[in-house]
Amino acid sequence: MNLEKYKQEAINKTNEHKKYLNKLKNKKPKKLDETLFEIHEEVFNNINCLNCANCCKTTGPLFTEKDIDRISKHLRLKSTTFIDQYLYMDEDNDWILKNLPCPFLDNENYCLIYEVRPKACKEYPHTDRKKFYQINKLTEKNIIICPATYEIVNSLMNKLPL
Repeated sequence: MNLEKYKQEAINKTNEHKKYLNKLKNKKPKKLDETLFEIHEEVFNNINCLNCANCCKTTGPLFTEKDIDRISKHLRLKSTTFIDQYLYMDEDNDWILKNLPCPFLDNENYCLIYEVRPKACKEYPHTDRKKFYQINKLTEKNIIICPATYEIVNSLMNKLPL
């Protein structure tokens, strides 16, 4: 997968995607959730995240207190030690990674804490959630980061023209 080529295509279509997502928010088509779920499944049957892992290399998830407790326990660390070692609190008072790429990503793009990974990682790229129209800003960012999100939004534009 040529990430640079993909990223440039995504950047070139930014305005088109933004307009579509805004219309989607206003119109809220009846079959949106159903159509989106089908497209999500279709795209992820053809895209293997292990070939990319761009999300893990370029962005970090938000860590909830539950995430911190679960991961700390898994790593046999105190929560405070885990935080000191891996996280910092940003300007929005969210716990995020100190360094990228994610320190739990190995050199073959496998997650070393996959079974206990943060909720935000489990749900990424959020393209199979109900009321998808509520996360336009996040989707716009994810289109640039995630080839699957780019494909899903393009497919959605074709299947549900507005």
